[in-house]
Amino acid sequence: MYKATDKMCDLMAHEEEAIQIISRFGLSMGVGDQTIEQVCEAHELHTPTFLGVVNHKLFRQKPQADTIDLQTLQKYLHQAHTYFLDFRLPRLRQAMIEAINPANPNSQIPILILRCFDEFVQEIRVHIDHENAGMYEEHEHDDQRITDKLTEIKKLIIKYYPGDNAEGSEENIISYRLISVMSDLWHTEQDFADHCDIEDDILRPALAIAAEERRKKNTHREETEELSDRERDVLVELVRGRSNKEIADVLCISTHTVITHRKNISRKLNIHSTAGLTIYAIVNKLVDIKSLES
Repeated sequence: MYKATDKMCDLMAHEEEAIQIISRFGLSMGVGDQTIEQVCEAHELHTPTFLGVVNHKLFRQKPQADTIDLQTLQKYLHQAHTYFLDFRLPRLRQAMIEAINPANPNSQIPILILRCFDEFVQEIRVHIDHENAGMYEEHEHDDQRITDKLTEIKKLIIKYYPGDNAEGSEENIISYRLISVMSDLWHTEQDFADHCDIEDDILRPALAIAAEERRKKNTHREETEELSDRERDVLVELVRGRSNKEIADVLCISTHTVITHRKNISRKLNIHSTAGLTIYAIVNKLVDIKSLES
């Protein structure tokens, strides 16, 4: 596994997939002899998140979810989306046209293969649109179907490739193009599968931790939320033993309003018994304990 103190140039020179990773993090060549940490810091990039993606992609090592910076990871995933939709898939489609159509211009098979590829691209687009909108649950079980679609395209080419019309050097060129397309299909399938694994193994756990932290903050905020002046008045009269109607008469408000204030008091303090509210009022000097004893 790679560490923050390892040199970035070693990572890039020894790992083919690392080139793709650094581009999606917004990094570039010209790293000199800097360490991974130095390069990340120079680009204001969260080093543990970068290493988490690198080591997951290369070694299938899942990082600790609490070491991941969500903003950094989501930027990486967004860059991956742009790469798939704006570069890789359009380029792959054009390469398929150049490799398949010349083999037999009169055949309908190339058109059908391309149609299948276009259906695959549309599924990818829907998948990515859901991700960009934060709707991760929408495609939780779609990843395998999308990779199966790409496998189907490979098998269609392997089984029904419309060849046998070219000769000599032209035949060689068409063959080379086809080999290149098949290689690109393999790489695209693996790249997308890795992308989905990063979502499942890194993004989802990090989102779960972030959601739990937000829940705790909200709970804490609710627990420490201050009572309004009117709510304090209601609380004081309540611990003095007055009924809702008596409190309403003393404070010149409706009984319904008293009930609403009592609900808000219990929610804010997370105290639901009269005894508990009495203790709160005494501790916070809202009432004098001697006045309650009289």
